[in-house]
Amino acid sequence: MKESLRAVFAGDLTNDEVSELLERCCSRASRSRIPSFVRLSKSIRTHKAGIMASIELGVSNGRVEGLDTIIRTIIARCYGLHSAQATLALVILSCGPIDFKLPYERPG
Repeated sequence: MKESLRAVFAGDLTNDEVSELLERCCSRASRSRIPSFVRLSKSIRTHKAGIMASIELGVSNGRVEGLDTIIRTIIARCYGLHSAQATLALVILSCGPIDFKLPYERPG
């Protein structure tokens, strides 16, 4: 079941195939009666529209989460500095110009 869920995000399936694969995984997980699998199937069914939108647009929050981790680490190192401006300067210096482009934003 783990491999079939991994195939959802591989990128080589059509939207209809992904939807069908998610439904099959959910039905298999609910029939298994293993509490964590049942909870997974309920979560997938609840958030299916968001999962399908993520696959259609190719958007994930991985880069944002990575940047958030870096910024939190920098802030933790900056405790004891005299001002918040010094912390902000270190974040800007370390992370550089942050420029996120969404998949549907194309240069005009």
